[in-house]
Amino acid sequence: MSFNDREKAFEDKYKHDQEVQFRVDVRRNKLLGLWAAELMDLKGEAADAYAKEVVSSDFEEAGHEDVYRKVMGDLTDKKVDISEHRLRKKMDELLEVAKQQVMTE
Repeated sequence: MSFNDREKAFEDKYKHDQEVQFRVDVRRNKLLGLWAAELMDLKGEAADAYAKEVVSSDFEEAGHEDVYRKVMGDLTDKKVDISEHRLRKKMDELLEVAKQQVMTE
């Protein structure tokens, strides 16, 4: 295997890993949106629309703080009693669920 072949293989693996991570993040954000929608008594199309808003909020800046701020702000506005710790823990839990779902597709 030549150096160029190895370099291409590493680049391809990196690209694949980034694509998988993107899908996992999107899935986690959708699951988080549906969970938060349930806490806010949103159902059906309203819950789906909210989940899409949460997914879209992740494109505002790098990292997951934009998603956290969106969901925490919306839950607070709807008078849902939730702590920062509980929301962050739920985000972590749903990240693992999303990884499992994406890997088994």
